[in-house]
Amino acid sequence: MAAGNNPAFNNPAFQEKGASRAGFGTQTSYATTSSAATDAAVNAQLEGAYAAPSAGAIETGRMTVEDTLLKTVGLFAILLVTAVAGWMWTMAPVTAASPYPTMVPWIVGALGGFVMAMVVIFGSRKKIRPALIWGYAAFEGLFVGSISAYFEFIWPGIVVQASLATLAVVGVTLALFASGKVRASKKATKVFMVAMIGYLVFSLINLVMVMFGFTGSGGPFGLYSMEVFGIPLGLIIGVLVVIMAAYSLVLDFDSIQQGVRNGAPRQFAWMGAFGIMVTVVWLYIEILRILAILRGSN
Repeated sequence: MAAGNNPAFNNPAFQEKGASRAGFGTQTSYATTSSAATDAAVNAQLEGAYAAPSAGAIETGRMTVEDTLLKTVGLFAILLVTAVAGWMWTMAPVTAASPYPTMVPWIVGALGGFVMAMVVIFGSRKKIRPALIWGYAAFEGLFVGSISAYFEFIWPGIVVQASLATLAVVGVTLALFASGKVRASKKATKVFMVAMIGYLVFSLINLVMVMFGFTGSGGPFGLYSMEVFGIPLGLIIGVLVVIMAAYSLVLDFDSIQQGVRNGAPRQFAWMGAFGIMVTVVWLYIEILRILAILRGSN
């Protein structure tokens, strides 16, 4: 099944098609008066077709897993380049006289990435424009680089920890999916969607409370900083969200496979790469926050 949790995969190209196909049980019989020369020519053509190498994505114009992987790597390359720029921009004002990084690239990247993502998601049903997806990767890199620099400034070493943890989660999830041990199911996806809605509502409430000065138990993360039986609420929620993000990756991989099975046009590989980037960035930010909460409580 192809579950549409990630808005990037809401296009019908990634949805499971019905099994209704026209039957071929009644075919007209054709006269068998072809000459031997014609039969030989046809056979020669067939043998040549079987001997030719398999057509790839470029030749068939269809989406493939390999092509989606290449596009994903390309988008992350763009993200890494702009992340370095965002990091340097954030740390540029830090001097002995004014030891405070700037949050300007953080805000620019977050707003720009959100706008680009909305344009890509809602515009993909009419036409997929890779340039917009490249723009999203650039803005997202600016955001990731800036927030990473800011957190690294406060908690040295946290970025390496978050990066390794993110790679570990993505690698394990991909390995389990490739081995067939983990698959998306309708029941699990329904639970995921309910949990996702609840998490979004909680995050929105927490954001509003932080904007109005509520900081929980003195921590910088609002309700996330509050403790339940001595454990930060953000840690409990964070672990659940990491599990949700991992399952979202499973849904992304499943949707890409469904798109390949449906014979989706090659351009939809960009949407597959875009969807994976959205999920991986979300996973990284959540892990970064978990580590910050742990480091802050220590």
